[in-house]
Amino acid sequence: MKQNIFSVVSALKERSGTIVCCFLLLVVGFTLYLRARPQVQTITSWKAPIIWEGMFDPNLFDQKHIQSQSSVALTVFAVGKYLDAYLGTFITSAEKHFMLGLQVTYYVFTDEADKVPIIELAPQRRLKVIQVEKHSRWQDISMMRMKTISDAIELEIRHHFNYVFCFDVDQEFKGRFGPEVLGDSVALVHAWFYKLPKARFTYDRNPKSKAYMETGDYYYHAAIFGGLCANVRDLADYCFLSIMEDKLNNVEALWHDESHLNKYFWLHKPSKLLSPEYCWDPVINDKSDIKVTRLIWAPKHYDTLRTQ
Repeated sequence: MKQNIFSVVSALKERSGTIVCCFLLLVVGFTLYLRARPQVQTITSWKAPIIWEGMFDPNLFDQKHIQSQSSVALTVFAVGKYLDAYLGTFITSAEKHFMLGLQVTYYVFTDEADKVPIIELAPQRRLKVIQVEKHSRWQDISMMRMKTISDAIELEIRHHFNYVFCFDVDQEFKGRFGPEVLGDSVALVHAWFYKLPKARFTYDRNPKSKAYMETGDYYYHAAIFGGLCANVRDLADYCFLSIMEDKLNNVEALWHDESHLNKYFWLHKPSKLLSPEYCWDPVINDKSDIKVTRLIWAPKHYDTLRTQ
């Protein structure tokens, strides 16, 4: 059934780009998402798709976004010892798998710009290094990135790119991470929580925190989030202001910026969700739902990499 649909869409491509675009949305929104992966949840209660392998034709997405000249800014923080440990692998693997064929600029935020490795990039791809302040605690590094992201979007990124995606650096691309993920507001379902009952989600349960949640839709992983520039800026501004208000009240959310991100997506539903195959932890034994690992967690060495 899936192959027949893809064949029809491909046949229509030459007749009308408009028809293809509408039919693609129809297929992705109502046919493939409901039937291609019946063993997993593929759509939310507010009708946002949850992207899994087998639910889309990658060639159609590539063609659509190449023709429309979609452009993507990727932000990543490589501060302290994280730069030496992870940045080279992150960028090198992204060059093999991330948004191939599109205009991409890597925005690397670091406190040691002279240590950023020189990596040969493909055509239409650039790397820009932005110096950031050194913080004494890793928790502050994690939380203050939201202001840095917002400032970068406002001052530069929004003037040159359609989309911005924000990544943690301690990850490695292993498979296609293409324009099927692009959308107005994109959140990542956390690999460790997607099969658990909501009662076990680690939302911030402290009523004194702006991140406080009694319940939610999913548990989202702050290792990846993205979307249109204006929407990502709104998310970053919300998280930063909430963090600052907590600081004034001597409160620190349980999982720092991730707790505030979960609160934001509870109040402002994302338009697209990425399944755990887009950020998988190889330590998890049950990978029966994971047909493709597109990005994996790198080994964590918190005892040696994080400041106190």
